[in-house]
Amino acid sequence: MDTISLNNILPQVFAQSELHSDVWQQQVTLEKGKTYLVEADSGMGKSTFCSYLIGYRNDFAGDLLFDGRSSRGFSVADWTRLRQQHISYLFQELRLFPELTSWENVQIKNRLTNFAADGQIDRWFERLGIADKKHDLIGHMSFGQQQRVALIRALVQPFDFLLADEPISHLDDGNGEQMGQLMMEEARRQGAAVIITSIGKHMALPYDVRLRL
Repeated sequence: MDTISLNNILPQVFAQSELHSDVWQQQVTLEKGKTYLVEADSGMGKSTFCSYLIGYRNDFAGDLLFDGRSSRGFSVADWTRLRQQHISYLFQELRLFPELTSWENVQIKNRLTNFAADGQIDRWFERLGIADKKHDLIGHMSFGQQQRVALIRALVQPFDFLLADEPISHLDDGNGEQMGQLMMEEARRQGAAVIITSIGKHMALPYDVRLRL
């Protein structure tokens, strides 16, 4: 997949609002290989934007196109294939399983994709400073540690677009920098785009485009 286009997208919740946005009610095309920062004030639709791109919601006017094909006609199978092969999503709320270890949380996805070797995953844990947490239950880890586990889980699949919703909200600058470097290295290896959303603190990356919701 090379492009995601938002053509005059307007969330229903903003139907009666006067908006000054680079995204809503605009013509925006996100291109594979580029790095984007999508900034927003709280309540301006940042998580809504993410939900539209992965097909969790479709309560909008306008048209959302993937390589020129409108999502209006997508079947469940189409959305499933898109999330398995083209868009990897790092949720703001992470959606990890607290009763499982960090390693098990990553492997649940990796067993479905068969994408990353165990040795590679081990190196990612070491790189992000959580190698000693591999066998700890997620529910016993800090949110910042969990954010790093969630990134590793996001990387164990093929993708053309890596979408990360406030990925370093609970991390110090050093750990945030490590996450950003790893994210960019893996995106470049796949020739993928990176889309970061933020309502304040964000990764210091070489953004090609900055958009304001």
